[in-house]
Amino acid sequence: MRSDQISLPRVETLLTGLAMGESPRWHENRLWLSDWGAQEILAVDLDGNSEIVVRTPFALPFCIDWLPDRRLLVVSGRESLLYRLESDGSLVSHADLRVVSDKGWNEIVVDGRGNTYVNGGPGIALVAPDGSPRQVAEGIAFPNGMAVTPDNATLIIAESHGKKLTAFDIGADGTLSNRRVWADLGGGVPDGICIDAENAVWYADVPNKSCVRVREGGEVLQTINLDRGCFACMLGGVGRRTLFMIAAEWRGMEKIAEVARARTGQVLTAKAPAPGVGWP
Repeated sequence: MRSDQISLPRVETLLTGLAMGESPRWHENRLWLSDWGAQEILAVDLDGNSEIVVRTPFALPFCIDWLPDRRLLVVSGRESLLYRLESDGSLVSHADLRVVSDKGWNEIVVDGRGNTYVNGGPGIALVAPDGSPRQVAEGIAFPNGMAVTPDNATLIIAESHGKKLTAFDIGADGTLSNRRVWADLGGGVPDGICIDAENAVWYADVPNKSCVRVREGGEVLQTINLDRGCFACMLGGVGRRTLFMIAAEWRGMEKIAEVARARTGQVLTAKAPAPGVGWP
C-alpha cells in the first residue's frame, strides 16, 4: 500500500571513502558506525570530521551498540563472538554465541532495560548481563536490522528474505513472544532499521537502492532513492531529526573484497519528518 508521499528532502553527503559501512548509531553527539570492510569502528560529527575509535583484530565487526554502563559491544560475525571495549581500549570477550549457533551473527540492539539482542542464522539470542546467551526466537528469514520501541515493549526485526518487518512483545525477563507481521513490504528488502516518534519505521534497502519510511501495516510514507545500495539508517543529530543513511555499491558476497578496495561507501543525510525514538 502506498500513500501520497511528502516532498522528498535533499540528500547530502557527510562522509565518503568507506570500505563497507554498517550499524550507524547516534551516540554522544556523533554518528558511530562499523566500517567492517576495513575492520574499523568510526565516529563522525555533523561537520564530517571522522575518527577511527577502534581497529578490530577480527575480520567482520558487523554491528555495534552500548551497554547501560556505556561500554561498547561489537559483534564479530564470522567468529560468532560478542566483544566488549574496556576503558583501557582493549577488546575482551563478552559472550560466546557459539553455544547457540556457530552459523554467524549479524545485528545487535541493547534496549532501555539493558537487554542485549543479537541476531544471525538461527534467529535471535538474548545475552544476559553475565554474558550467557539463550535463543529467544527462531525461523527468521535472513535476520537483519532490529529496533526496540521507546516503551521497551516491542522488538521489530527486518526479515530481508521474507521482505517484511516482524514484531515481538518483550517480556519482563527479555523473552520474546506474540510474533506477528508488523509490515509486509511487498518488493522491499529491509536491511538496517530505525523507529521515529510517529511510530513509523525507516528501513534501508540494498537491491532497491533506497531508504523507505513505512507505518505498521505496510503503508509507504516516504521513499528516498539513492544511486547505490542502502545498508543501514539511523535518526540522530540535533533533536534526532536527521536521517543518516549508509550506502555503498553492492556486487554480491563473492566480491566483498573487491567492493571494500573500491571504497564506494558513503554516509548520507536528509532531514527527517519526525525525530528518532527507541533503541538503538
